[in-house]
Amino acid sequence: MELGILFHFAILLFGGLIFAKIIRYFHLPDVTGYLLGGLILGPSVLGLLSADAVQDLALVSEIALGFIAFSIGSEFKLEYFKRVGLTPVVIAVLESFLAVAAVVLGLAAAGQPLPFSLVLGAIAAATAPAATIMVIKQYRARGPVTETLLSVVAIDDATALIAFGIAVAVAQTLTSTVPVPFLWSILQPVLEILAALACGAVLGVLFSLMLRFFKTAQNRLSLAIGFVLLTTAVADALSLSALLMTMAMGAVFANLCNKSGEVLSLCDSLTPPIYMMFFVLSGAGLNLAILPSIGAVGVIYVILRVVGKVFGAWLGGTVMHAAPNVRRWLGFALVPQAGVAIGLTVVAQRVVPQYAEVVRAVVLCGTLIYELVGPAVAKWTLQKAGEIEAGT
Repeated sequence: MELGILFHFAILLFGGLIFAKIIRYFHLPDVTGYLLGGLILGPSVLGLLSADAVQDLALVSEIALGFIAFSIGSEFKLEYFKRVGLTPVVIAVLESFLAVAAVVLGLAAAGQPLPFSLVLGAIAAATAPAATIMVIKQYRARGPVTETLLSVVAIDDATALIAFGIAVAVAQTLTSTVPVPFLWSILQPVLEILAALACGAVLGVLFSLMLRFFKTAQNRLSLAIGFVLLTTAVADALSLSALLMTMAMGAVFANLCNKSGEVLSLCDSLTPPIYMMFFVLSGAGLNLAILPSIGAVGVIYVILRVVGKVFGAWLGGTVMHAAPNVRRWLGFALVPQAGVAIGLTVVAQRVVPQYAEVVRAVVLCGTLIYELVGPAVAKWTLQKAGEIEAGT
């Protein structure tokens, strides 16, 4: 008897429930249990979820990331930026680019080729918002660190794409034997970001207009689901960042519609099992076999990326006179890294194939470490900042 995709959905849900229950005895976030559960159930350990099953269930990840991006985008309200100014933007830029600089300099000092150091270093800018958002939701974190964190991780996606575009352009120029359009290589990611934001804004306006014609909670929830799926599909069709486009859609919707809070509450009632399946699936995709292959390059990447993030967030907060807790603790909550970074390794495989294998191995190993450690660090950070209770 062959059990199909519905069985795998059931495994994701049961695995998430059981391992979250176990992990709570260690006072760790549920998302850590989901990831560990996926790792144990996946092809690296028990094999209940095969590599083919993980691939077949990729749609779960797309849907979950769509709702996560929509939730983050809804935090971008104009009254918030009128109150805090450019602080989140400055912090996001500095923590991203200092992470890149730290990794590039560390790899170059270790004798690695400059083009390779640039490409791998640029990926260090990316931060995964999903695990952090789950910790915030689970513990109902509230305060200046949480508020700033939500904005920074949203902006971080854009800064990572820009940094990677510049690094790849320089690397191609250094390694190519034929002329490379350097300016276009740098401008392309910027134009793609602007296109994603513009398309998302248009869909956000359309969402706000259509909501006026649907009054019941059920219809509004259906409309929200439809727009999250539509935005993700449009982004994929145009080869643009689905995260950025859905964030932009959520931001415009939240600023135009006075019922946005009600719609987000409806989405929150739907998304917990989707997020659970997403993180269990993410854990199943982590490959323990790559750990021995990363060597000194991986150690430099994993450690110096965190150093750059923490120092950059502190510097940005200091420059913008942010609250003391924001300066002190925000950087530690930026440790998780997953989807965007892995996506950039695929681009690296195409544009600098001579470095692709090592880049992918290092980033996947970093993902394994960051995703397992990151949620606990995020919880500890928010506890230290006094924005969740110490005993939870």
